[in-house]
Amino acid sequence: MDVLKQLLGRLHPIIVHLPIGFIILGLLLRWYDRKRNEFDHAIPLIFLWGGYSAVLACITGYAQYLGEGYTFDTVKWHLWLGIATAVFSFLMYFKFGNTKTFTWVKTIPIVVMTLLMFVLVSITGHLGGTITHGEDYLVEPLPNNIKSALGFETFEEKEIALAEETWEEALIYEDVIKPILNNKCVSCHSPKKSKGDLMLHNEKVILEGGENGEVLNINNAIESELFRRINLPKTDEEHMPPKDKTQPSKEEIKLIGAWIDAGHPFDQTVQQSGLEKELFLSFFPKKQDNDYPEIEVAQAAQDSIKPIEAKGIHVDPIDKTSNFLKVSCINKPQFSDSDFELLTPLSQQIAVLDLGGTQVTNAIFEKLVTLPNLTLLKLDNTTISGENIEVLASLQHLKSINLTSTTFEEQHLQKLTDFKGLKKVFVYQTKINAKGVKTLKDGQITIDYGNYELPQVASDSITY
Repeated sequence: MDVLKQLLGRLHPIIVHLPIGFIILGLLLRWYDRKRNEFDHAIPLIFLWGGYSAVLACITGYAQYLGEGYTFDTVKWHLWLGIATAVFSFLMYFKFGNTKTFTWVKTIPIVVMTLLMFVLVSITGHLGGTITHGEDYLVEPLPNNIKSALGFETFEEKEIALAEETWEEALIYEDVIKPILNNKCVSCHSPKKSKGDLMLHNEKVILEGGENGEVLNINNAIESELFRRINLPKTDEEHMPPKDKTQPSKEEIKLIGAWIDAGHPFDQTVQQSGLEKELFLSFFPKKQDNDYPEIEVAQAAQDSIKPIEAKGIHVDPIDKTSNFLKVSCINKPQFSDSDFELLTPLSQQIAVLDLGGTQVTNAIFEKLVTLPNLTLLKLDNTTISGENIEVLASLQHLKSINLTSTTFEEQHLQKLTDFKGLKKVFVYQTKINAKGVKTLKDGQITIDYGNYELPQVASDSITY
């Protein structure tokens, strides 16, 4: 019996369109034929079919109501008006048909009957759409600014971005908690769809809770149903959001718990709520680690670039939004200290310079200081020993030096502590002891010795 009920219910979205189609066809045909009277026999038959299919739609709709767990308050008007539509379809059949039953219907003006039929099927269909797609299904495709102007609440995903300077002034619910709920929970808990009779789109409905009662236990996140559900394993049937939905991050879950423990304030700032800064660090903007300084330089002239490229040196823009350049001598291994003068016209724009595998020597350091915006420097596979490398300390933006497979000596390593922005130095296959210091300048500079080894896993020993 349950299987039959479920099957009938699932047929409702398909069958419900039949009576609508028959009724609209009948109304249009009646309007078209109002003077010609060519379809007098067809029009009553169309309304009769509309009545039969409307009855079938009512039966399947009732089965869907029983099987899908809708509350009666949700479907009652759609159900009663659906029954009324079926009855009125039969009345239209008696109105236009050659029958002697319900003759009193023939006394009602055609315009009145037609108008009532149209209004009835329109309202019934609208209520069905509301149940399925939510009250705002007609305006949902509209841009959010138009929906807001019309007074409809919007639930668009919103990125949580707090400025380090003003994070304490942010409203804890409006600027942080609400976006988390909108992004991860409201798709299933809103006026459009309220699973478990629970809605989470504003303060009022959150405090009302759902069919099992309140979801927030003041000052006690552990005992709060909302916090409990999002902390359950994803394999648990009660876990929310469902495992196929986007899950809140650990930072978001922790913040929701802290908010509940603080009394779930809705109108306080972060500072007033007393929550610690560590809870909000993940929402601060991530600083982009670019391969060029965060300053603007003039665009290099093509007349300056072409002669350099003609010598076999690659010159490429680093980023579409920046005028900084990447220069590489990968195809010019004979490049030497004296050739550096070729790069002088681009001294302001060069941020990445690859001299790996060339003939440069320690003398190149004196020339490199003429590149004030140099950020990444590659000197691998050269005869560089590090003599006089300290002159590069004047390069404020230099953050990476690759000295792999050079003759760089350990005695010059400490000179790098004077470099202001240096973060990483690659010294694989140099004269430096690989078991030496791993960092310099209190951990600000990482010394990378390379020669990485992947840990052996069980599958490595399997012979196929």
